[in-house]
Amino acid sequence: MASVVALNAHPDDETLLAGGTLARFATEGHRVVIVVATDGMMRGDDEPEPRLRLDELSAAAAELGVHEVRWLGYADSGHGGELYPDPPGRVRLVRAGIEEPAERLAAILHEVSADLLLGSDEAGGYRHRDHLAVHDIARRAAELTGVRLAEATAPREAILRILAIAVHLRFLRPGHLEQARTWFTPAAEITHRVDVRRHVAAKQRALAAHRSEIAKAGTVARILRLVLRVPAWLLAPLVGTEYYLEPAGATSPADRLL
Repeated sequence: MASVVALNAHPDDETLLAGGTLARFATEGHRVVIVVATDGMMRGDDEPEPRLRLDELSAAAAELGVHEVRWLGYADSGHGGELYPDPPGRVRLVRAGIEEPAERLAAILHEVSADLLLGSDEAGGYRHRDHLAVHDIARRAAELTGVRLAEATAPREAILRILAIAVHLRFLRPGHLEQARTWFTPAAEITHRVDVRRHVAAKQRALAAHRSEIAKAGTVARILRLVLRVPAWLLAPLVGTEYYLEPAGATSPADRLL
């Protein structure tokens, strides 16, 4: 059996793009370790203690059948124009640079004798600064260790079609559609499409474990709450495939990573 490490920027990222794959790996008997770069907390002193979202991550991992979770020790850098000061005892991920986090990740890869590292695509998904950092950190850790790397992503064209519908229904402003033209990865560049239809229900349960995110106001949280209400069998055709780009070129069949 293989050993897989999945690096994510924040708690809940592990579920959104790769949750079905992680559940499939766990079901197949592989060792799966989720590594999260940040604790997902933004402001610091006026928020609940930083273990809140890490505890939610542990609960989500258990729903996916994954029982190993590590935190690299950094704080969320946020996605807005302002980069907040570092909270007490933690450094914002983007202020940590690439080398130190990559060395911390490399130590974990060595410890668990990793065969595969999952990272983030070059666009950082929707260009979140922490996702962009995770892309660079995973690539550097792969260089340091020689571990095979695949990057979780989604086909850009499909995302644009979904967003166009959301704009038409006035869930989003037209400006969001323009921004999205550089998000994720063109379909032609994707190397792996993994069937995770059997694990959609586990993915929903894992998503529900991130209660603090689901409870937020705003369009994204409302969409996530809707996703949780849809039966898994009905949702499976929409989210039953997860996508990856292997930067060095595909070294496994296109329909599976291991």
